[in-house]
Amino acid sequence: MRILVVEDDTLVADAIRRGLQDAGHAVDCVGSAEQALAAVDAENFNLALIDIGLPGADGLALLAQLRRQHAALPVLMLTARDGMADRVGALDQGADDYMVKPFALAELVARCRALLRRSHSVAAMQLRFGACVLDFGARRACGRDGDIALTRREWAVLECLALNTGRVVAKDRLLQAIASWDADIGANAIEVYVSRLRNKLGAEVPLRTVRGLGYRLDVDAG
Repeated sequence: MRILVVEDDTLVADAIRRGLQDAGHAVDCVGSAEQALAAVDAENFNLALIDIGLPGADGLALLAQLRRQHAALPVLMLTARDGMADRVGALDQGADDYMVKPFALAELVARCRALLRRSHSVAAMQLRFGACVLDFGARRACGRDGDIALTRREWAVLECLALNTGRVVAKDRLLQAIASWDADIGANAIEVYVSRLRNKLGAEVPLRTVRGLGYRLDVDAG
């Protein structure tokens, strides 16, 4: 999935980027509210992580603007402020979650997974398609013969489709889910990844092509 990190401390931003990338996400980082608004207007992000203490317009002002213009975008606020009033204020202004620095990177990644599932109305950590089980926590697909080896981007495409089960996902949206700004990925990459997924997952996983629109992972009929 595509995540925007809004953090002016480059060391913190780089650490978050590496942790989220290791978890299979495409991550872009900006250092100000103005850059964040421009990024969200131009790209299709699935989640935003916003530091409250930004230069210029702070994270709470950015949050308010996002809620006016991009109401459905999940937002996790990051801050060094640990007062109850600060946490309540951020949540009341529309934040979906709140973490106080310093935090464990593993917990941050887990909270991001939870927010992404919640935003797609997926409560379970696992989804089953025939004999194939997708485990979002472990980022693993398991079939009749055990684990199915998937690359990071193959998993990212599959995860995006699974979180939108029953809905058509456009190629452009899938591409944005796996490609950050510094990624060199061609427009035909999604077709390649979908073809690989079909070969690895087998016919039991109902991954359909909707001509002219994109791809759809159908609801398991079993």
